[in-house]
Amino acid sequence: MAAMKFGWALLAALVAALALVACSPITALNALAPAGTHTRTADVAYGDGPRQKLDIYRPAQPAPTGGWPVVVFFYGGSWNSGARGDYAFVGEALAARGILTLVADYRLYPEVRYPDFLRDSAAALAWGLEHASPLGGNPRRVFVMGHSAGAYNAAMLALDARWLQGNPAGAHHPDELAGFIGLAGPYDFLPMTNEDTQPVFFHPNYPPGSQPVSHVSRTAPPTFLGAARDDRLVDPQRNTLGLASRLQALHVPVTVKTYDGVSHATLIGAFGAPLRWLAPVLDDVVTFIQRTPPR
Repeated sequence: MAAMKFGWALLAALVAALALVACSPITALNALAPAGTHTRTADVAYGDGPRQKLDIYRPAQPAPTGGWPVVVFFYGGSWNSGARGDYAFVGEALAARGILTLVADYRLYPEVRYPDFLRDSAAALAWGLEHASPLGGNPRRVFVMGHSAGAYNAAMLALDARWLQGNPAGAHHPDELAGFIGLAGPYDFLPMTNEDTQPVFFHPNYPPGSQPVSHVSRTAPPTFLGAARDDRLVDPQRNTLGLASRLQALHVPVTVKTYDGVSHATLIGAFGAPLRWLAPVLDDVVTFIQRTPPR
């Protein structure tokens, strides 16, 4: 009888999940994210603009000695779409594992082009570095993380000191970061063939120094790079494995994971509870964070 009740409960949960997915996959992932694992503080300003805001996900569990590790996360969307509220499932997933997580918006095309969204991202990361300790985080264990276009933003902040050093509210440096986490990121993508992103980078007159692979050095922070093996939007061979190869040649600690059974989009979707069976992306990212020493 108990097994039958469990089976009906599981069936009901699957039906509910499918109904939500029919409306929106992201809506489903957010709706099915547990609520008791964290506390969320929304709409925190890191700048003066309407999109210069972030949401904070604080673990429900007590902070360890020294504070929780901290992740500042940037979502993808080809630099012309996306909203931090869509990625509550990422904030919840990391907070549930004891990681203080900040999910940040940044200005998008056509309001801005390169490099203004990097300036926004740098300001959000600087805010995270400055507020890590007051929020219960460990300021020596701050990681910058992104998916797709957001992984590009994160890579540029981690590898190119111009952006954090040029933050108007207060200069910082990549050597303050414990690590960089990039998922399905474009790190070496010129010339651009995607018509949605071409105007963002002034195609065909690309600004010099816009590619993360151009800024690899021995001082780069420990890095985790993940990608879908069959990603059809961002070539993992050229981008993920190419960046990993350059970092490894300079003896930068790099963890590289390529996953079967996921796409460009479901790579980050696998952070959501209903899709974690697709690939152990969340487990691998958390393991990297836990094993990476403080800066």
